Amino acid sequence: MFPIGDDNSDRTITPFVNYAFIGLNILVFLAFQQLGSNEHFTYAFTLVPREITTGQDIIASIPIIGPAGKAVGEIQNYAAPLGVYFNVISSMFMHGSIMHIAGNMLFLWIFGDNLENLLGHVRYAAFYLLCGVAAAFGQILMGPDSLIPMLGASGAISGVLGGYVLLFPKRQVRAIIFNFLTTVPAFVAIGIWIVYQLVSGYFTDPGTGGVAYAAHIGGFVAGAATVHLFALGRSR
Repeated sequence: MFPIGDDNSDRTITPFVNYAFIGLNILVFLAFQQLGSNEHFTYAFTLVPREITTGQDIIASIPIIGPAGKAVGEIQNYAAPLGVYFNVISSMFMHGSIMHIAGNMLFLWIFGDNLENLLGHVRYAAFYLLCGVAAAFGQILMGPDSLIPMLGASGAISGVLGGYVLLFPKRQVRAIIFNFLTTVPAFVAIGIWIVYQLVSGYFTDPGTGGVAYAAHIGGFVAGAATVHLFALGRSR
């Protein structure tokens, strides 16, 4: 499922927080990660599950294991300048490639503004960050001893999707689904997305790197479970 847009006809506020999150992600990727070429900065601020479960900053070369079970490269894990627990937050604003950040920011651009419009600026910011943290711990739960760095806004954005589908289940979403451009209710579009995450996550070994499906699922569940609390007292 590749979203193109949705219905924003009921917008009553400018989604400044959503714009700020998008801008911050892009700024970090361009200025600090230098389009991903600055590996020292990137891997100093990514989340390593074993560092969180042990509380220790691990500085080591980490082998990348391919589908065949053999090492296909390595990642140098650098010291965390602000401590390993800070990286739970900082990793949410790091990305591995242009396509990685482009896809994430597209999803956030399309779905985040609707939530901010309903929740308000402050609640939306808190909701987004909470989902990102929950996503991180979802991935840690699946591989607490993993040394594979985790980065990206996908977990937090998955939480946005979880909140969106509960608050706006029938909102029309334009998307490319199975190579066809169509318009479907949000529960269909996001339903296809979460089924893909569940199936892919089931068949993916968290120790081999790649997409952090457990983080996506964890973020989605956190968003769906908490969005109504954040929406208390807000008119729909």
